[in-house]
Amino acid sequence: MKRILVIDDDQDILDLVAYNLSRNGFRCFTAQKCSSGMDLLMTENPDLVILDIMLPGFNGLTFLEEIKNNASTSAIPVIMLTAKGEESDRILGLEMGADDYVPKPFSVRELILRVQRSLDRAELSDTNPRLRCNGISLDFDRYEVSAAGKEVHLTATEFKLLAFLLRNKGRVVSRSRLLEKVWGYQFSGTTRTVDTHIQRLRDKLDSVSHGIETVRGVGYKMEPLNPENGWPGKTSQLAKAGRVY
Repeated sequence: MKRILVIDDDQDILDLVAYNLSRNGFRCFTAQKCSSGMDLLMTENPDLVILDIMLPGFNGLTFLEEIKNNASTSAIPVIMLTAKGEESDRILGLEMGADDYVPKPFSVRELILRVQRSLDRAELSDTNPRLRCNGISLDFDRYEVSAAGKEVHLTATEFKLLAFLLRNKGRVVSRSRLLEKVWGYQFSGTTRTVDTHIQRLRDKLDSVSHGIETVRGVGYKMEPLNPENGWPGKTSQLAKAGRVY
């Protein structure tokens, strides 16, 4: 269960957001002041922070700066809550490291979607800056990919698609799951879009592309190569049983 810290001086907003986050499977902690919010940040270790800008004491931008300047909290995604007219604050917040912003008044449903998308992005680029499998190396810090020792130039979407497959190597990932995680909840494309991007990815990976297996009628998986023959092993019992991610 992902843990969300919400800091806002309006108790009605805190109650509304906390209620809807809980309904959607999150564990929620709330605070009306930066001081109590900082205590919760350090003791509860949240996975994401929803932060109002206008707060008593010192404002949310100062709190954001504290989060991003602390090595133990700098990787935590932050979504800023802002009033519509505060364009300069929104821009400054993004420049200071906020992952997203939601203008007030806001749609609760949109906020939940933005929370999930921010968590997904954090999951794609977590504390491991490099992923390796089947002769493929993906480096988040340098935003580089190599295949069999040769540099490969990928689009941003291809990079995210490959990263998600590598993070879930050995697991079958459905086309709908890939659409959700790589393209986003509101993407209006079809599963054919996934197939097209997978083919382009295979073309660019060339000699090591056979590690990306097609699971007919379901989706794809990055299958670690069998060291004895250099080819993906047989489909796992989990995949045969139809249990996919």
